[in-house]
Amino acid sequence: MEPLFSLRGKNALVTGAGRGMGLGVARALARQGARVAINDFYQDRADAAAEQLRSEGFDVIGVAADITDPAQLKQMVTAVNQAFGSVDIFVANAGVPTGGMGYGKFLESDPAQWQQFLDLNLNALLHAAQAVMPGMLERAWGRFICITSESWRAGVPMGIAAYAASKAGAVGFIRQLAAETGRQGVTVNGLSLGTMNNWEGSEKIAAKSCMVPRAGSPEDVGAGVAYLASTEASWVTGQIYPLNGGSLTA
Repeated sequence: MEPLFSLRGKNALVTGAGRGMGLGVARALARQGARVAINDFYQDRADAAAEQLRSEGFDVIGVAADITDPAQLKQMVTAVNQAFGSVDIFVANAGVPTGGMGYGKFLESDPAQWQQFLDLNLNALLHAAQAVMPGMLERAWGRFICITSESWRAGVPMGIAAYAASKAGAVGFIRQLAAETGRQGVTVNGLSLGTMNNWEGSEKIAAKSCMVPRAGSPEDVGAGVAYLASTEASWVTGQIYPLNGGSLTA
């Protein structure tokens, strides 16, 4: 009998996994036995991350693509299907454009700034679902997981309105897609992150705002995704799981 939460025999594709939270997700899935394709916008970063995990004994490849480009996204999924035979687990982790967050007051922002967040956090999600879902539905098994943010349900004075709006759109899509696929063995869920340790000052803020007084880590995110990707989570779909150290409880 396989141990709990084993992903042996499953194939995963994780976007934005060349570093940070995405790399933590890729490592966690690989530790559970999955073969993992690490996507990044930059080929050298995808390759370096893949080499790092291969040196740890995991079966991993790197695949570069701009996932906001539907053609590149489709080509990437095709490449992973050719390399692994299937994409059983898809994790939409990439969430910040290559130019960065671009903090600032919404009323002073340019619509071009909004579009990059909508393209990455919403439109890319739609295209990804159309690319990977047919295979999952045909096999009657699949996990479609989106890394989202607690900014979709809590206003913060950080100047991230467009980012938060794009994440809120993703939440709505997750719930609707889950309603279409659950009866066919494919689950769709989101993992909603609070204050993470990937920016300066996060630990100080988390110490004040979180019941567990620290910022979240790549390992925390990886563990949450590994559960949602597992067979044991087959009765979980259409859900947005908070991963926030207790900073929000409603």
